[in-house]
Amino acid sequence: MSFDAARLAAVISPLRRALAAAARQRDRLPHIPDSHVDVIRALPRGTVRSPGDLSILLGLNRTTVSNLLTAMEINGLVARRPRADDRRHVEVVASAEALALADRFDAVSTAIVADAAAELSAGERAALAAALPALEHLHDLLVAQRARAVEPAEHQNA
Repeated sequence: MSFDAARLAAVISPLRRALAAAARQRDRLPHIPDSHVDVIRALPRGTVRSPGDLSILLGLNRTTVSNLLTAMEINGLVARRPRADDRRHVEVVASAEALALADRFDAVSTAIVADAAAELSAGERAALAAALPALEHLHDLLVAQRARAVEPAEHQNA
């Protein structure tokens, strides 16, 4: 069986959306836009990043990140504060509420995936287990590819 990139690409987004919808339904989680979830994921517990770092990490332009952060700050999901060593610069941190929502989502999502996987055949579960390292590596490669594409544009605008 040969690798089918189009088939993988076609299943990723619907799979993610189905999981998010199931998690919201099961645990009555609020709907948080994917872009906000991406920012929260980029700010795990104990992590502080600049808006510029978020822009590069997420592959978004600085204006988009600024608008996201404004909306998220209004909703209590992030806090922006002056950097201690240079008050002209801002750092961003996820709020305790955002981190708690992410933890709940992760726990519920894990349970949902485990329940669904229990209905797969042993061979299908083994295939998923074998695919995980490759999928994780694919993710890392896509993030690095996106960062390389964004960095030259960011340096031109700096």
